[in-house]
Amino acid sequence: MNRPIRGVAVVSLLMMLALMLNLSVAYVAQTDYFYNRPENRRVTDARFGQDRGAIMVGNTPIAKSSEVSDRFLFQRSYPSGELYAPVTGYYAYLYGASGLEGSYSAELAGQDNSQFLSRLINLASGARPKGGTVETTISAKAQKAAWKALDGRKGAVVAIDYKTGAIKALVTSPSYDPNKLATHDLVDSTKAWNQLTTDADKPMANRATKEIYPPGSTFKLVTTAAALENGASPEDSIDGSSYKLPGSTKVINACAGGKITLAQALKVSCNPAFARLGVAVGDAALREQAEKFGFGSKYLPEIGSAASRFPDELDPAQTAMSAIGEFEVAASPLQMAMVSAAIANDGVAMEPYLVQRVLDSDLRVVSQTSPRKRTQAVSATTAGQLKQMMVQVVEGGTGYRAQIPGVTVGGKTGTANSDNKRRPYAWFTAWADDPSVAVCVFVEDAEMASSEIAGGRVSAPIAKAVIEALR
Repeated sequence: MNRPIRGVAVVSLLMMLALMLNLSVAYVAQTDYFYNRPENRRVTDARFGQDRGAIMVGNTPIAKSSEVSDRFLFQRSYPSGELYAPVTGYYAYLYGASGLEGSYSAELAGQDNSQFLSRLINLASGARPKGGTVETTISAKAQKAAWKALDGRKGAVVAIDYKTGAIKALVTSPSYDPNKLATHDLVDSTKAWNQLTTDADKPMANRATKEIYPPGSTFKLVTTAAALENGASPEDSIDGSSYKLPGSTKVINACAGGKITLAQALKVSCNPAFARLGVAVGDAALREQAEKFGFGSKYLPEIGSAASRFPDELDPAQTAMSAIGEFEVAASPLQMAMVSAAIANDGVAMEPYLVQRVLDSDLRVVSQTSPRKRTQAVSATTAGQLKQMMVQVVEGGTGYRAQIPGVTVGGKTGTANSDNKRRPYAWFTAWADDPSVAVCVFVEDAEMASSEIAGGRVSAPIAKAVIEALR
């Protein structure tokens, strides 16, 4: 072979090697880039029709794919529809994905880096790719109990295992049916989307984690914690008589004729006592305590959340109103469940999570969530005092409707009426010793006369039903 021919052969070999290397790099390192290009309709069609893995509650799929005889080959479905929509989210051809369908899309489709070996085996064997399985922490019994007890009223329920941070129930009402968006009839999917996104009741709003509301008297737990952490005692006396806010004409009506202990003030939810206490403690201490419980932070990246809020730069009158959960204080039901959870767990706030494990298509564990401490929200001593005070609220105070024979339950009621144009919000946050669960119930619209709405009356029985379902 003469030199020119050898040169051509070497160049051809190098070019072939470069091409093979480029293809290999593109396959390994740039798969996501090419796969997720929005203009790649062929990939979009193929991805929508993938045999996606299931999202599980216990041994029951709450999202699954079934083989069908149309161009997409597989249909995504949600057997329990509205019940688990805040958890699963939707998977739609025209509107993408939300909830766990969105945050775990790669794992469910079998395209995550952790499933690379399975993809190679399927490629080599010619087998049809299958997605992985996402196992949630949700308890089916608790979820169904919360949904049934809400009974169609606007609101949300969150239940957390306070020892681990695992979410046991996450319900929002009204909800929506993800099947209507996942349909292969794109005309029907568009109609469903338009109806849902223009509905005044906001069925696609996740009231449990992504919306924040005035927490009312449930925030008194934070105010009490700040006072105890700064040297107060449950037996300290506070003035429960009428209180005119500093520098204001507003008067908070009396709940008692004179002095009342801090423990008794929480038991009967005494507004003037806690307004005075908030001013005495100061806005800086209240803000610091709220942040230790989690205000200002976001949680559950699996489905998204809004940060709860304690306002900045308060004057004494605003501090007084903030101390009773009004003015510009706003919290999600998830956040108020976390307040009770930290108190029940000796002051330790655990990081909440919704996904227990992810399995590949061969049911091998590719990731598993381990419980993780977030903060020491209050000292163990303060937590113990707060627990006893919350027990008194349930045993002989405003939360008595949450009593369960044989179970120690501590709680705090709340009714937020900062807008005279709407019915008051009804809150109840609680914990139980058996099972080890913290619950928050928020009812946005109790569908009764405003004068009859109270957290203890409306929301406490719902929390009771959830706790009993977990026993």
